Amino acid sequence: MSEYRRPSLPGAGLFEAVPDEVDPAEQSAAGHRIAALLVRGPHDESDAGLVHRVLHLADEEGLGVIAELWAHAAADTIAGALWRLYLLRTWVHRNPEQAALEFATGRAYAPVHEVLAGVVEPPGPDEVVSLVDTVVGGIVREDFDVQLDRAAAFAHIVGVGRGQLDGTDAASAAKLVDTARHLRHAAELERAGTLH
Repeated sequence: MSEYRRPSLPGAGLFEAVPDEVDPAEQSAAGHRIAALLVRGPHDESDAGLVHRVLHLADEEGLGVIAELWAHAAADTIAGALWRLYLLRTWVHRNPEQAALEFATGRAYAPVHEVLAGVVEPPGPDEVVSLVDTVVGGIVREDFDVQLDRAAAFAHIVGVGRGQLDGTDAASAAKLVDTARHLRHAAELERAGTLH
């Protein structure tokens, strides 16, 4: 996933609670709180208001504005899992033909993962984009662990496929497989009730 470029930080005015000079610890805490609210849902009216503002900001400015808050989160956190989901979605939307080719190639080497990923036949660019949107679109659900497992399966298949193609970067293939491992671990933590 070395071809990803992290989105730029939003301006200070986009979040009312964020001061002009952003404290990295406060930024990290805000990212974790937003991630938890998106996955777990609001607990009270103020939480509901924040979720509404975040979703409106994502619609108006793009998900990258919010996802940047998750960029440095540990892989075994909700924010870290959402960052990896965001990277997968962004890459597939930017490179649907390449994603479809790598997925189709990887399917021969990872059949169990293919079943879990649930892609339709044949895996063209539109089907791969649809799969990733379905996985990422299921963030606010009770079955977050299943969504993480599906995303992990998809990343694993694509990483394996990338590694099989001539002229591809072995390091980026390994990073995709590593992303799959992180997402799978996050799913396990979610099932255990310890993903925070």
